[in-house]
Amino acid sequence: MPLLKTLHLFCRVVDNYGDIGICWRLSTQLQREHGIAVTLWVDDLASFHRICPEVDAEAATQEIAGITVRHWRKDGLEFTAADVADIVIEFFAVDIPENYIAAMALRNPRPVWINFEGLSAEEWVEGCHTLPSPHPRLPLTKHFFFPGYTGKTGGLLHERGLEQQRLAFQSDRAVVSAFLARLGMTEQEMAATKVSMFCYPCAPLEALFDVWQHGSKPMVCLVPEGVATEQVAAFMGKQSSAGVAQTRGALTVRVLPFLPQPDYDKLLWACDYNFVRGEDSWVRAQWAGRPFVWHIYPQDENLHHVKLRAFLQRYAPDIGSLNELTLQWNAAAGEPEWAQLWHGFQADAPKIAKRAEEWVEQLLKIGDLTSNLLKFCEAVHMKSGQSTL
Repeated sequence: MPLLKTLHLFCRVVDNYGDIGICWRLSTQLQREHGIAVTLWVDDLASFHRICPEVDAEAATQEIAGITVRHWRKDGLEFTAADVADIVIEFFAVDIPENYIAAMALRNPRPVWINFEGLSAEEWVEGCHTLPSPHPRLPLTKHFFFPGYTGKTGGLLHERGLEQQRLAFQSDRAVVSAFLARLGMTEQEMAATKVSMFCYPCAPLEALFDVWQHGSKPMVCLVPEGVATEQVAAFMGKQSSAGVAQTRGALTVRVLPFLPQPDYDKLLWACDYNFVRGEDSWVRAQWAGRPFVWHIYPQDENLHHVKLRAFLQRYAPDIGSLNELTLQWNAAAGEPEWAQLWHGFQADAPKIAKRAEEWVEQLLKIGDLTSNLLKFCEAVHMKSGQSTL
């Protein structure tokens, strides 16, 4: 039995689906695999509903898959020490309610307080992982917890049995075909090169559409409804919605309904190439063992390019075509020649695919983030001496 049995996770949705996507994966894994009673506080239930259709976007409190989901409103919330969980996580340094923090200080024993940070491949993360941060006024200490790519970080979210599920799915052609057929794909589309597309509106998607349209081999681009709407509508010559498809030259663009998380994993597993964005889909693309291109969340003064280059240097420093396509996809510099970039990427596809599988094996050695997080929380709890209170 775990020493710490309850957990409150506070999430404010900034990147529409990445923030809540990560928090929901973390919550479900904590509950299913570790028996933790999780309460997820989230401010945007509409975005949550897109990735988890069971969510009622109007409910103040609801139970979903054994997890309590609370609508996190700005005002009107009161807390006592009895309302505070054993573990309190603020996601991406959100400001949790001041009266909740005050209640944390009154609780006996006091909770383990975690600032769950964003994933980065930058070297400085190792030095900041698990660092304490004492509260300036109250007898509380917050600890930073960083996902990452080495044993000196928390690792990545990875559910138990995920690798076995992926390999079983990818090795069974009938299962893959049945899944794609459920998404409305024809047999002809299934035989083409399949690309999933999840990007921000600023992505130069029209340029790639043009290259693919004039290519020598059939391609199918699968885009979730609501993603890159202007570019997709321009290609189709009409408003796009789930189930709509259009073929021009060698390219077919098909709009998919927004998929629940388990089905999105299968989509990544089924495609030859995956374009992903933010953090949640980026991590899932890495576990898919398929070539992928990352569209990083844009930041002021192009600070995101530093983070992007740090990952590429760690992931595939010797595959120039992947680096060049990814950097230009993120508008790093210059006027790219997209046909040349894509053809170079395709030519290196076997090498990129081999690296993708090697990367999965490398990540598995670090351990999964959720287990690493709980081990750290229990260590903090024991070190504080509060387990005897």
